[in-house]
Amino acid sequence: MPQETQQVRLTAVTDETFAATVLASDRPVVVDFWAEWCPPCRAVSKHLAELAEEFGDELRFVTLNSDENPETTRAYQVMSMPTLLVFRGGQVVGSIVGSRPKNHLRLSFARHLEG
Repeated sequence: MPQETQQVRLTAVTDETFAATVLASDRPVVVDFWAEWCPPCRAVSKHLAELAEEFGDELRFVTLNSDENPETTRAYQVMSMPTLLVFRGGQVVGSIVGSRPKNHLRLSFARHLEG
């Protein structure tokens, strides 16, 4: 009988939890800015859940619903969905705007772990 694989659920952050979860993190964090009305966001979220398994403890992946958390969305000038921001040491060190293939995301995130 084939074993079911359980997909990793990404941690949801809010305006209230963003600083403690993302900015104060001791490892790099990818923040997925998404919205319910955004079809490409669903594909990206699926890729991120799969990549979270691959990267394990090296990289943390979280999601932020932009419609429900306008303060953080404005603070980082996120204007398009989906937007992925990579944080290290509380600073944005990379960004990807729009939907991308999983392999593109994997390579981009791996580069942020190299240095």
